[in-house]
Amino acid sequence: MFIFQDWPANAGNSKGRIFAFFFRLAALSCRGKLLSVLCIPFRIFYKVFFEWIVGAEIPFNARIGKGLKVYHLQAIVINKDVVIGENCILRQSTTIGNRRDNGGCPVIGNNVNIGAHVCILGEITIGDNVQIGAGSMVLSNIPPNSVVVGNPARILKQTV
Repeated sequence: MFIFQDWPANAGNSKGRIFAFFFRLAALSCRGKLLSVLCIPFRIFYKVFFEWIVGAEIPFNARIGKGLKVYHLQAIVINKDVVIGENCILRQSTTIGNRRDNGGCPVIGNNVNIGAHVCILGEITIGDNVQIGAGSMVLSNIPPNSVVVGNPARILKQTV
């Protein structure tokens, strides 16, 4: 059921379901030599269609927990070294990666809701249950249970 682990999170979101299905199908190639060979056609389709045509650069070997929800795929760019927890939401024009070549990448906790046009850059940690407002530039650690907004992002609200 690995390839359907995001299905419930995308109920009513057919684009999100289709993307998540092919993302997980291509990711099967990271689970052993036999699957790597068998999944070559899916990896090629995923790379050409989703990355080149749709414009969602989310590498199939990225470490993303189950329950990924993607509302709009356009202009999402995620570095392959980013770690994203479970039940996270991504929106369009979001960039998550390093600040410089060969630099560290963010680790994002569970239940993080990322608004449109957000940049999360550098070797930082985003805690669980965080909401990041649209257009925010996140360059430093964010504690759990926070709402952040702005450029640079600042904590608007934090619950215990």
